[in-house]
Amino acid sequence: MIREAIGVRVAARGASIRIDGEPDAAHAAQRVISELIESAERGRPLGRAQVLERIAEANWRRDARLGADTIDADDITMNGVWNGRLDVRAGGRPVVASSPNQQHYLDSIFANDLVFGIGPAGTGKTFLAVAAAVHQLKTGRVRKAILARPAVEAGEKLGFLPGDLLDKVNPYLRPLLDALSDMLDYETIKKFMASDVIEVVPLAFMRGRTLNDAVIILDEAQNTTRGQMQMFLTRMGQRSTMIVTGDVTQIDLPDPTQSGLIDAARRLRRVNGVGFCVLERSDVVRHDLVQRVIEAYETDRRDGHLSTEDALRRMERRAAAQTPDSPPTSVDTTPLPDDDDQPARGETARPDARDDNGSEVHGA
Repeated sequence: MIREAIGVRVAARGASIRIDGEPDAAHAAQRVISELIESAERGRPLGRAQVLERIAEANWRRDARLGADTIDADDITMNGVWNGRLDVRAGGRPVVASSPNQQHYLDSIFANDLVFGIGPAGTGKTFLAVAAAVHQLKTGRVRKAILARPAVEAGEKLGFLPGDLLDKVNPYLRPLLDALSDMLDYETIKKFMASDVIEVVPLAFMRGRTLNDAVIILDEAQNTTRGQMQMFLTRMGQRSTMIVTGDVTQIDLPDPTQSGLIDAARRLRRVNGVGFCVLERSDVVRHDLVQRVIEAYETDRRDGHLSTEDALRRMERRAAAQTPDSPPTSVDTTPLPDDDDQPARGETARPDARDDNGSEVHGA
C-alpha cells in the first residue's frame, strides 16, 4: 500500500528497512513506516483507514516539504535519525558544530527528551536549537516545531506598542525568526507558519496546551519565573523533545534569584532523561570581538574570572538559601573558591557549594 500510494521501493533486511525512490517520496515513506513501527511497539497497531490517513498526511507534507538540497535515499533507514550531522543549511553552507561543546550540545538534544543549553551570548545556543528543530522536521521525527520566548524587556520600559497582538509580541520573538530565516526561505517559513507546522509564540500562550510529536524550544529561559518554567516543562506530550536555552549572567527579572532557569537546573539536573550542557566563551561563534567583550564583563573588581558555570552555581546557592518569607537578596558576583569537583567544560556545574558561613548548601 505504501509502495503504490507514495511511489517507492521498500525492502526489509534484518532490523533495517531500506527505502528507495525519489528523495521526497522516500522521506514521506519513512515517516509513515516510523509511525507504523511505533504504534505496533505500543501494542496498538494501526488499521487500514488509519494507515491511509498517515499516507495522505505524508503526501501533503511532501508537497509542502522544507526545501533541502537533496536527501540520499540510501541513508534513510529505521536505525535512527541522528548520525551526528544536521541536514540543515544556512547561507548555502551546512550547519555544523564549531566546537566540542557545541557537538555535545547537539548530541544531548537527540539523546534526551529535555535538554538545557546554558551559556553566554554568541555561543550558538538558540541557533543550534533551531537548526536541530528544522532537522527533526525534515527527517520526520516530529510533526511541528514550537519556538517560545518570555516577553521580558532588557532593562527598558517601552510602554505600549502599536499594532495588533502579533505586532506587539513580534519584537520579542525576532531573534527566533532571524534564526529560522537563516535556514529557510521566506515563502517556506510563511507556508509552515500558516499551517502551524512552525509556531513562534510568546511563553504566555503556552498555558493549557499538550504538545505531542513536536520539538519545543524555550529561548531566554533565564527570564522566566519559577511558575512559568514549571508551566512550560509540563507542556511536553508524547514523542516530543524540549530544548531550554538561557544565559544566567543576563537575567532581567526584578529579583534574579527567582529565575526559573536556575531553579530548574537545581531541581532537574539528576533526573533521568534530562540533559545539561554548559557553553563557555570559547564557544562563541559571533565576531571575534564578542568573545573578548564577554571576557571583559566576566572580570570582577578583583580581576578574577567568573565563568558561566560559576555564575550558575552562585545563583543556585543564593536561590537555595532564599526562603519564601525572607526579603530578596542581591546577587553576589564574586568568584567562587576553587572546588575539587569543578565540572569539566561541556557539563553542568554541580549545585553543591558552601555558604558564607562555611555550611554546605545542597541543591535538590
